[in-house]
Amino acid sequence: MSEKERSLNFLEHIIEEDIREGFPKENLRFRFPPEPNGYLHIGHASSICLNFGLGLDYKAPVNLRFDDTNPEKEEQEYVDAIKKDVEWLGYEWDKECYASDYFQQLYDWAVELIKKGKAYVDSQTSEEIAAQKGTPSKAGEESPYRNRSVEENLDLFERMRKGEFRSGEHVLRARIDMASSNMLMRDPIMYRILHRSHHRTGNDWPIYPMYDWTHGESDYIEQVSHSFCTLEFAMHRELYEWFLDNVYDDGRVKPKQREFARRNLSHTIVSKRKLLQLVKEGVVTGWDDPRMPTISGLRRRGYTAESIRNFADTVGIAKRENLVDVSLLEFCIREDLNKKAPRVMAVLDPVKVVITNYPEGQEEWLDAENNPEDENAGFRKVPFSREIYIEREDFREEANRKFFRLKLGGEVRLKNAYIIKAEDCVKDSEGNVTEIRCTYDALSKSGSGTEESMRKVKGTLHWVSVPHAIEAEVRIYDRLFTDAEPDGHKDKDFMEFINPDSLNITRGYVEPSLKEAGAGERYQFQRLGYFCVDKDSKTGKLVFNKTVGLRDTWAKIQDKN
Repeated sequence: MSEKERSLNFLEHIIEEDIREGFPKENLRFRFPPEPNGYLHIGHASSICLNFGLGLDYKAPVNLRFDDTNPEKEEQEYVDAIKKDVEWLGYEWDKECYASDYFQQLYDWAVELIKKGKAYVDSQTSEEIAAQKGTPSKAGEESPYRNRSVEENLDLFERMRKGEFRSGEHVLRARIDMASSNMLMRDPIMYRILHRSHHRTGNDWPIYPMYDWTHGESDYIEQVSHSFCTLEFAMHRELYEWFLDNVYDDGRVKPKQREFARRNLSHTIVSKRKLLQLVKEGVVTGWDDPRMPTISGLRRRGYTAESIRNFADTVGIAKRENLVDVSLLEFCIREDLNKKAPRVMAVLDPVKVVITNYPEGQEEWLDAENNPEDENAGFRKVPFSREIYIEREDFREEANRKFFRLKLGGEVRLKNAYIIKAEDCVKDSEGNVTEIRCTYDALSKSGSGTEESMRKVKGTLHWVSVPHAIEAEVRIYDRLFTDAEPDGHKDKDFMEFINPDSLNITRGYVEPSLKEAGAGERYQFQRLGYFCVDKDSKTGKLVFNKTVGLRDTWAKIQDKN
């Protein structure tokens, strides 16, 4: 076996086996089939990367097909968001398809099944139908309408199509086997009456096909060769093939469904219904809230398409479900931004430092490296003056030898600037430090080439010049759920695990180079983490979202607990 074959996942092995057995490679075609009833999430991202990745590897076309068969939940807004997300991830589809494009063909095929005695109109209620399904160990009961004549079924189905009946008054069922060990084969519903306007077909159709009937036939119409689904569809495969067998023409490609395991992400919910609940109940601000696991939420938070593709590749494809720690996703974005995000200085909890021996009114512009990981990133100028801000936690009046930041009598280097020494501090009536008085070593400027500039001190602090500082709103995001599996408790609702500290908003100061920063631009705030300019930013108001910290502090917190 070659090295390439050893590295293939099991789905690629299936494709390779089919090719070896004579399937024409030029007939390979894949698809990504989202339902437009919500925004795509990180789980969908893995499926997107799988199907479009196979398309790239095999130089085969990939369709983007919208499974738009439920007008009660589907909207054009979701269609537009899905297309944007797929494009943002870096993929192009061959054909943009919609199940609704096939409504007439699906109806015509359903008529043919009725004529063959393989489908019938059932006039029972949904409750009655469910009660007759039986159990895995007990056969179901046949509907009293199962043996209607072909003529009566054709008449009723045509009248269903014309809109003559109320919603739910009749359904069309496949006539298969009420004693099948596979519950899905016990005369599944193919069509239901639903008087709802569709976002593409309007009021043209008062009946809508069910997913199981639509899925395989849509694959067949589009000549998809391999239809990859998650494991919950494994039991549907038998029905998928039964439906295909009743329309299949030997001269065309017959799609093959195979299943792979979901990769569940810790501290995350990916149920669209529950994500919608978070939106509707105001737990988050919308589908693109940076705490949401949606692709749009991750993008707004500052995640890159490259980091999500790398995450999907790292997690891989498997046959069994498992829980992936969200820290792996955070590692992927951290690794990507480390290579490309400019380093800048920002202070989020400021305290003023006055350098008493620096001339009043003087300022100088110092060189600062943009990104040491990128040799082409170059340098920028940052202003230095008599008054600067540093982080409040970077100063203590007294501290032990392990505290390498600023303390009375101690020295630190200011990043890209000078060494300063804390001489005194000013406090308010409550004992809070409001000002730190320091002196600086004029010969210690970074990069000046003097002996003093090479002098080593153990601490280096980031800072911002007070007269040049730009005020910014900074949104500090944390995980939305405190529990690794918020949806995994039978006796508790997932809402009980909402993290009350998932968002904290503060006002800080950033260096003036960020004054014109645009929405979506990403930076490393030195010593603080990676941040992204939010879409709420506008002229005169900078808003940053925290993307991820410089290291995984959450794991350390959990270990202590």
